[in-house]
Amino acid sequence: MTVSFPQKKLPYLLLLPQLVVTFIFFLWPAEQAFEQALYQEDAFGLSREFVGLDNFIYIFNDPQYYTSIGVTMVFSFSVAFLGIAIALWLAVMADRVIRGQIVYQTLLVWPYAVAPALAGVLWWILFDPSIGPVALWLKTIGVQWNHFLNGNQAMTLVVLSATWKQISYNFLFFLAGLQAIPRSLIEAAAIDGASPLKRFWTIVFPLLSPTSFFLLVVNLVYAFFDTFGIIDATTQGGPGVSTATMVYKVFNDGFIGLDLGSSAAQSVVLMALVGVMTVIQFRYIERKVEY
Repeated sequence: MTVSFPQKKLPYLLLLPQLVVTFIFFLWPAEQAFEQALYQEDAFGLSREFVGLDNFIYIFNDPQYYTSIGVTMVFSFSVAFLGIAIALWLAVMADRVIRGQIVYQTLLVWPYAVAPALAGVLWWILFDPSIGPVALWLKTIGVQWNHFLNGNQAMTLVVLSATWKQISYNFLFFLAGLQAIPRSLIEAAAIDGASPLKRFWTIVFPLLSPTSFFLLVVNLVYAFFDTFGIIDATTQGGPGVSTATMVYKVFNDGFIGLDLGSSAAQSVVLMALVGVMTVIQFRYIERKVEY
């Protein structure tokens, strides 16, 4: 079905607000980042010197930058895997509920409305070594929890917090995908004697593969960019640099260290990474549509 407008200017007028928002909040900052990455500025931004690609050469010769890449990969894939696995399990359970289905689904969606910084503060309170109920419970079973000193525990905390925040988003897509699967396929497999687990792995999960791949890319992008508030509220990149992801290093070098050129170069690298992931996602979707 095609939509025709009586006036040729009307479509552009309707698109204008979105185009303005895209330019102000996406294209213009991206252009500024590219420009700043080619200059070396003083701490107060009063003067700058053109250095070309020196900022990029510097970050790729910096061992701490590779450390942040490793931290980002561990953090991102942990968040993506846990978020997708838990959301899929919850969606399967919620899809089987008959009474109170809307109530269960609404309660599972609520965490997505929580701001990242607030989610970080919530989990920081739960795991605070002095007053946190979870930390105190862990102490009773012999686990000395202190994410201020233990890097592995700090990473566990930010992964749990970021995963909890994203589960609701994944849950919505998986639930929609489950409800779109024809019940006749599952009923036919049940009649043939297939167990619930076998029906899931041979029918349900393969049909959810496009949704799963889409959510994998979305969750990786989320972990790369949208978890800054969570990390800043819980660990501030510490202890040391054990939870300093690439996006947090951009903030730390630019706003704390006042090295604006290096920070801009790192942001350009991040934009390139998300661009690559977006292209992979669209290529996968196009291939599925062709088949």
